[in-house]
Order: sequence, then C-alpha cells, then structure tokens
Amino acid sequence: MTVLPDDGLELAAEFPDSTHEQWQRLVAGVLRKSGKDVEGAQAEEALSTALEDGLRTRPLYTAHDTAPEPGFPGFAPFVRSGRPEGNTLGGWDVRQRHQVADNGAVLTDLENGVTSLWLVVGEGGIPVSSLGAVLDGVFLDLAPVVLDAGRDVEPAARELLRLYEERGVGKDAARGSLGADPLGHEARTGQAVDFGPAAALARLCAEEYPGLRALTVDALPYHEAGGLAAQELGASLATGVAYLRALTEAGLSVEQACAQLEFRYAATADQFLTIAKLRAARRLWARVAEVCGAPGAGAQAQHVVTSPVMMSRRDPWVNMLRATVATLAAGAGGADSVTVLPFDDGLGLPDAFARRIARNTSTILIEESHLARVIDPAGGSWYVERLTDELAHAGWEFFRTIERDGGQAAVLRSGRIRTDLATTWAERSKRLAKRREPITGVSEFPFLAEKPVVRESAPSPRSGGLPRVRRDEAFEELRARSDAHLAATGSRPRVFLAALGPAAAHTARLTFAANLFQAGGIEPVTEGTFEESGALEACLCSSDALYEERADAEAARLKAAGATQVFLAGRPGQYPDVDAYVFAGCDAVAVLSAALDRMGVS
Repeated sequence: MTVLPDDGLELAAEFPDSTHEQWQRLVAGVLRKSGKDVEGAQAEEALSTALEDGLRTRPLYTAHDTAPEPGFPGFAPFVRSGRPEGNTLGGWDVRQRHQVADNGAVLTDLENGVTSLWLVVGEGGIPVSSLGAVLDGVFLDLAPVVLDAGRDVEPAARELLRLYEERGVGKDAARGSLGADPLGHEARTGQAVDFGPAAALARLCAEEYPGLRALTVDALPYHEAGGLAAQELGASLATGVAYLRALTEAGLSVEQACAQLEFRYAATADQFLTIAKLRAARRLWARVAEVCGAPGAGAQAQHVVTSPVMMSRRDPWVNMLRATVATLAAGAGGADSVTVLPFDDGLGLPDAFARRIARNTSTILIEESHLARVIDPAGGSWYVERLTDELAHAGWEFFRTIERDGGQAAVLRSGRIRTDLATTWAERSKRLAKRREPITGVSEFPFLAEKPVVRESAPSPRSGGLPRVRRDEAFEELRARSDAHLAATGSRPRVFLAALGPAAAHTARLTFAANLFQAGGIEPVTEGTFEESGALEACLCSSDALYEERADAEAARLKAAGATQVFLAGRPGQYPDVDAYVFAGCDAVAVLSAALDRMGVS
C-alpha cells in the first residue's frame, strides 16, 4: 500500500489517469509489429497464458478483477489461514516421510530440524511390529507421529497408542494422526476397506486424545494419477464429505468429525497455482462445514507434499530446485505441515545427503528467508485472489459432479474417476511430448554422459488402483532404450548434425537439434563427415535463407553417402530428399521413438 507524505503530496497528481483501454491499444500496437493484427480485448487475450482446468493467466490484473473477500486469518472462510497466528510462531511443521525401519535416520532427522514424522506402516513400509524400534529414543510428547498404514491402520494405531501409554505420554500430550483413509487406500489399491475401524478410532480420539486426528483425506492418489488441481480439490472434498457422513452416522457431531480430518495435497513447482490451490481448498472446506451447520469447524488442517509427479530420475539434482519452489509455494499458501521429498525419491531409498537437503529446504525458507513471518504473503495480490476464486469454482464443480454420480466411493468403483484422470493425463502427455511443458535435464538440456545416481531399492508402493504417473516417463522410456543399446554394443545410437554456413547461421538450430535428439538418448555428432560419424541418420541445421540455397543438394548428398533418414531443423518445407522436420512444438517423443525403431534400438 502506498503511504502518502505528511503534506498529502501525490507525486502522480499532475499526470492523467491511464485507462485499461489505452493499455490495450498500446499492446495492439506492439503486436501489430510482430504480425498480429488484433484489437482491444483480443490483444490482451493474445498475451494470456493457458493454465490447467481451463484457466488462463492474463498479462494484467487490476483492482477491477474482483474476488470474494478472503476474510481474516483463523476466521471463516479461512482463505488466509486456518489459525489466527498462521505459521508465524515457529514456521510450518517440517514433516519427514520414512518407509523403512531405520531408527538412525529417524533420530537424525529429528535432531536436525524435522518436527514430526510421517511413517508408512504395513504393506510397502515398516512392519507394525517394528514401530517401537523405529521410534526408540523419540520423545513422543514432542514429536507428532503421522501413520500411513493402509488396511493395517487398526493394528498400527493400536500399537502407537500402546507406545504412548508404555512411555508415559499422557493422552492430552499425544500429537499427530492415526492416518485412517479407507477411500485413499481404495484409490491406491482398488481394494475396498471397511470404515468401521476408522470410525472407532475417530470416536476414541474425539473422546480421549484431543491432540490426535484419526483420519487423513489424501488427495495424492489423484494428483499422482495425473489429476489437475481442480480434480485434486474436488476429489478431496468428496472424500471429506463421505467421511463426515460416516462419522456423524457413527455418533460424532459435525464439529467432532471435522476435527478428526487432516487433508493432504501436492505442491508443484508452479508456485502461484499451488498457493491458489491451498487457499481455495480452505475456502471450499469452510463452505462444506458451513452447509453442514458448523461454520466455526471449517478450518482445514493441511499437510502438503512436494509432488512426486514432477520429480525426474535423470539429472535428479534439478529436483532440488523443483522442491524448493514447491516448498516455498506450500509455505506461502499456508500449509500447516510440509513434507519435502528427497531429490532421489524416484530412484529408491533416499540417502543421508538427500534427506538432509530435504529437511534443510524448509529450514532455510523458515529461518533464513523468514517466509513464515507473514501470514498469507500472497494475499491481496489481484492475480492470486482471482486465481484462488477461479480454482475454487473449478474444484467445486468437479466435486458436484462426483456427488451427482453417487459420491467418491461410487466414482472409484465405477471407474469414472480413473477415466477422468486418464483423459487429463493424456492431454498433458501431449504437451510434455511436444516439450510445451519442458523438463529440465530430461526433455530440455539432457546430459547423456551423466553418471547415473544409484540408490538401494525402496519397498514396492501400494498398487492395483489408480496409476502412478511421472512427467518424465515417456522420455525415460526412450533413454532406457538407449542405455540398453549402449550396454549391448558399447555405443549409443547416433545422428549426424550437418551444419550449413557460418556459425551465426547454424548455431541456434544446431543447438536445438542436439538438445532434441539427446532427450531420446541419441548422441549428436557434429565433427567430421557423415561417413566418419558412425550414424545412420542425419539432420540439416541452418537458417531458412541457406536452406533455400543448399538444403536440396545437401540432403541428396547425405542420402548418397548412406543416410537412411534426413531431418531438417526448421518448419516443414518442400525439399524432396528431406524425410522429416524437427521444430519447436513437434512431437518429440514420436520423432525420437520412430528414430530409435529405425536404428534397431529396442
């Protein structure tokens, strides 16, 4: 906010106010110079960026871009925070995930900045019988424990409660969550689970353990199946509502039922979309609580996890950057607890260095960047407020379609949610294949000579339900074919890049082509002649002007020298001996897969 001087002087007082229409005319003038003849709102639309869920980011937001009043932190609709103090008292809860029985790793985390534990117990995780050994030396009255036990939730919860009693932790001092999530488990495995044990645990926590929550509403299965932010929100609302119905039928009040739920969302490297998603999630859940007659109970407890979908297995060091942006977005979005997945999470069990970097990501943002000192730092931004509102509407509409079809359990069992997510992922896969959504180190700037990062195998995750997708999967498959060829023959498949003319003419497209082919594990050769390269295919690289002069002759020469396929780096033209064209926006996965097929790389 601008604060006027004491004398009331306004520095812009002598300048006329500018209108939105004037700005649009200036934009149209600039676009006209680039060959786009558009006026007014069309000029502004030309600079807009398409997001997911049919949303668009416009180039300019003003006070006229209205959104509902977000309210105050800790008060309905809880957009700005679920608590009046937000995370200002000590930062968000730094929650680390453990899926093997490693007491040393648990203690190291807690001694170096982690404030709570997220334990995968039972199938694909820590045996229930080992829970006591894993928590040996842990001060259970200080470090909250969150369980993720799938169908083993009842024995795991009983074992944790037994440990509380055995170690003298009072019922009012126990903190964390027992993690019952029947619908989340069904989404992961395709196996329905009786809600009875979850309801019994909820009654127990409501009556005897005020600091424990019994249930988790986990939206990660939908995110990891390729879901958009609105689908993640809608599925989490439908799951939460299903749990409210079941808990109130089991005898809990709406207020008690709401207090038993913790919501888990993914944070991606799209920081503004993540911030808006978390703010929208709180607003939507507040609306659910209001409709259920308990507006004061609508403060949503949020556990946010950096997205597994965005993590790459090639050049995994870049994951540190992705996780940092995602953590910043989670903190700025008001998450109560944040789990930063280690950068090598997709490769197996994280090592000590990766776990250290993961926990320090939150520590640096809290202690050095002071990100938690301001409640809802993005609040008031016209862009963020508008995006929050638009995303809330999109999420609510998806929730309504689920309810119309019988609720979350029904759409899981009918296959409708799987179909919706598959359709969404298919559309995103097209953008990934065309590198419209680039992946640094994978589809952009790959490094074929990188030394592989090897980790001990992790336990197999729960499966059988919704698929788990990754952004890098199509390119990973291509690179795996190249690796197998290298292991079998001692060399990678190659392509010869024929640079025409001086460096000023060919450098840009030569770099583009080298980048493209390496994304598929094909080694570009730029030195010597085609005959000396050992390649079967070639790609012409130069400017459009030089293509007009020399492309036909050079393509014919390469064919005569034995090239089975000649590419041209640039937009399609009329060159008889050129077989295919590679350009920004082409289907890189299709081009590279076909090239590997022709080269005999299986």
